Amino acid sequence: MRYDLVDLRLFVAIAEERNLTRGAARVSLATSSASHRLRLLEDDLGAPLFARQPRGVALTRAGEALLRHARQVFAQIEQMHADLAPYAEGVRGHVTLWANTHATHSFLPDDLAGFLRRYPQVSVALEEHTSPDIVLAVARGEVEVGVVAGRIEDADVELIPYRADRLVLITPGAHPLSVRARTRFAEVLDYPFVMLHAGSAIHTFTTNAAAALGRHLDVRIQVRSFEAVSRMVGAGVGLGLVPKSAVPLAGLREPPVVVDLDEAWAQRDLQVCVRRRATLSGFSSALVESLVNTQG
Repeated sequence: MRYDLVDLRLFVAIAEERNLTRGAARVSLATSSASHRLRLLEDDLGAPLFARQPRGVALTRAGEALLRHARQVFAQIEQMHADLAPYAEGVRGHVTLWANTHATHSFLPDDLAGFLRRYPQVSVALEEHTSPDIVLAVARGEVEVGVVAGRIEDADVELIPYRADRLVLITPGAHPLSVRARTRFAEVLDYPFVMLHAGSAIHTFTTNAAAALGRHLDVRIQVRSFEAVSRMVGAGVGLGLVPKSAVPLAGLREPPVVVDLDEAWAQRDLQVCVRRRATLSGFSSALVESLVNTQG
């Protein structure tokens, strides 16, 4: 077969963009050249990879199989580069870490700062995603390290305990729920909420939890951090659902009241997610070691 890494990168770009022109632009190829390469790739493989549509392309079964393997190829190449990095002058490296909202806004800032102080030659790209998406990406080999919350079942990954935490309800000081020690989620859905922005992992999780009860959240305002949620709740704007570790212990003029949630899913223990810990590249392995050995 005569295809090369350029052809595979082009194929992945077209598959992810679902468009030949945009895929070609992403790998800096002219559309005509990309079309020619794609046609030769399909001829070499003996199967069509895309079904052409009026506004783009869709993967065929053969295309889906190739995309899965191509992503694994590029993940292995990245691992090879990372493993060779310590032998290069300057010993530099890069690690991509996917994490859910909970970890991104609570424990990871301090824990990553500690890791980066110990490894000044390493850079980290932290991306926020939902836990199911992180597990899927790790299982497919698209990313080496993730941090997820809650129970993960039937996933072809290794999960390593990282931090223990719970989701809690926070209320204004004068709210009727503020006198309770604990409450069920169904009992709070008649009140307005302060939420993190749409698209954040915890926003998706909370709206799904309400939908499972056949309800919709009344979202009064969306903000960009758990501290902002706490400030808005303390000021009486609405209720909030946040990790207990993310509730500020000081510094708020009107601190919210914490009420435990009597729900099994409220226990949101964080876990480091990897495909196989024994096969991690050098700096990814160092990052995992640093996170799981962090004292909670």
